[in-house]
Amino acid sequence: MSRFKAVVFDWAGTMIDFGSFAPMGAFVETFARFGVATSIADARKPMGLPKRSHIAAMLAEPHIAAGWARAQGSAPDEAAIDAVYGVFVPLNEAVVKDYCGLVPGALEAVGYLRGKGLKIGSTTGYTRSIMAHVLPLAAAQGYEPDNLVCADDLPLGRPTPIGMYKCFLDLMVFPAAAVIKVDDTAPGIAEGVAAGCVTVGLTLSGNEAGLTPEELAGLSPAARQALHERVAATLVAAGADHVIGTVAELPALIERLEAQSRHAPG
Repeated sequence: MSRFKAVVFDWAGTMIDFGSFAPMGAFVETFARFGVATSIADARKPMGLPKRSHIAAMLAEPHIAAGWARAQGSAPDEAAIDAVYGVFVPLNEAVVKDYCGLVPGALEAVGYLRGKGLKIGSTTGYTRSIMAHVLPLAAAQGYEPDNLVCADDLPLGRPTPIGMYKCFLDLMVFPAAAVIKVDDTAPGIAEGVAAGCVTVGLTLSGNEAGLTPEELAGLSPAARQALHERVAATLVAAGADHVIGTVAELPALIERLEAQSRHAPG
């Protein structure tokens, strides 16, 4: 018997869209439509949050707030957040289908987990309408988790534990310590920490690294290690119990954790 009952995965940057690219252009284009210049770095900074909260975080950045005030004639407020969100979601819906390739090793990791009898859950910062485009494309590649909690499904999202609590109910698993949360962003790790789960951060796929598989493969061993250490520091600061490169390394981590449990005193 495994000491674990379920693994809850994030989506973009964790299981699909290796470098978490789909939202980036949509954010920059959305703000440009309001006359505000933003960068990919600006867009990446709050990644992992529900998308409306993500927009609010971007508008709270002093240089973006100043750009908004110049372009729109007043400081950004709740109405501004709603306006940006209303433009962003359709743009993200339109492009997300081009960024649904599974992360290498994801299917094999899921197969390993299912072979051990574990449930597969999922949470995301994407809205339900965006995920409507993602789900069939993921399923066509063989990935169909047992549940999905979207950013707009519940009144509270990341970094609160509410989405994880919904996963516990959907999957009928407990205690929280028997559930692993896997994510590439600090808010996604934080929701697992808040729920009491074992948390695993990903350093080489996802938003913090922001690379394609080809770009990652082109790094020297020293550059790859430096990237791992930089991202690991961010995710550990958010509460990650363990850090690995990508989901392809999850089975080996679980084997180590279970071996440690078997050999623990008492």
